[in-house]
Amino acid sequence: MSFAPIIAQASDYAEKVDSVFIFILALSVAFLVFITFLLVFFTIRYSRKRHPKGKDIEGHFVLETVWTLVPLVLFLAMFYYGWTTFEYSRNAPPDAMLVKVLGRQWRWEFEYPGGRKTEQLFAALDRPVRLEITSADVLHGFYAPAFRIKMDAVPGKINTTWFQPKLIGAFDIECTVICGTDHYAMLSKVVVVPEEEFRQWYFNESPNAPLPGSKLTTSSQPAPGPNDPAGLAVLKSKTCLTCHSVDGKTMVGPTFKGAFGAKETVVEGGADREVVVDEEFLRAEIRTPSARILKGYPPAMPSVPLTDGEVKDVVEYIKSLKASS
Repeated sequence: MSFAPIIAQASDYAEKVDSVFIFILALSVAFLVFITFLLVFFTIRYSRKRHPKGKDIEGHFVLETVWTLVPLVLFLAMFYYGWTTFEYSRNAPPDAMLVKVLGRQWRWEFEYPGGRKTEQLFAALDRPVRLEITSADVLHGFYAPAFRIKMDAVPGKINTTWFQPKLIGAFDIECTVICGTDHYAMLSKVVVVPEEEFRQWYFNESPNAPLPGSKLTTSSQPAPGPNDPAGLAVLKSKTCLTCHSVDGKTMVGPTFKGAFGAKETVVEGGADREVVVDEEFLRAEIRTPSARILKGYPPAMPSVPLTDGEVKDVVEYIKSLKASS
């Protein structure tokens, strides 16, 4: 009988993990049936009706040896099977591509050799990927179910694992640690594409190069509409609305509604100062978001490549979002 996993086995490691799980599950079921049978059998065989007067049993050396050694051997087999699979996940091939994974409230960021960063993890089919996982703020849990990868993202510590994708597609990434109010939205994708498509994207130096597997990915980010103002279309296309709102709702970052002209406190150079959100401030915040952090919000905004025209459109759109009276 073959085992068909509920979640796709998108890597060789997934097959190994599933094999360990099925091995332990099969042993557990077998012992459950065996022990239940003995329980029922001895309950009937040695009932008070059949044996109204009990008698002492001094022991049976062979039986006691068997029921000690057999479970010991089986438990050692489970340990060995699990340990070798765990060890496999810690020893990436020498030719594996290194991707640095950074978790922060409340998104994932992936950095490739050369400094390119994305919010989804892109990988080439049948090419190993080594992950170095850490956190910028609190404890997160990096979990890619289809690859059977689960690794804690710990501030100040780097944990490593690796995988070699064997299926083309877009596969979920989740956070398994309750890391704050928007933990539920800390989602991403592992996008696996043919090697040639990945290489065309990876070696393309243009910051606006199309992402690989665009037809495979799905996102909660709204798509640009034909009647959207130019600035709103830019915000949607650059996935800005996964962290910011335009209707006053509090998200990872501040809302754009009513932002223009407001007085805010920012942390810059380790000190607090009050600023007015004007055009100059908005342009600087878009270009160098890490230079100053709006007080009360995490330092989560990445540097997003925008043309001067796109920056102008975004600023004009934010200016149009008046606060509710």
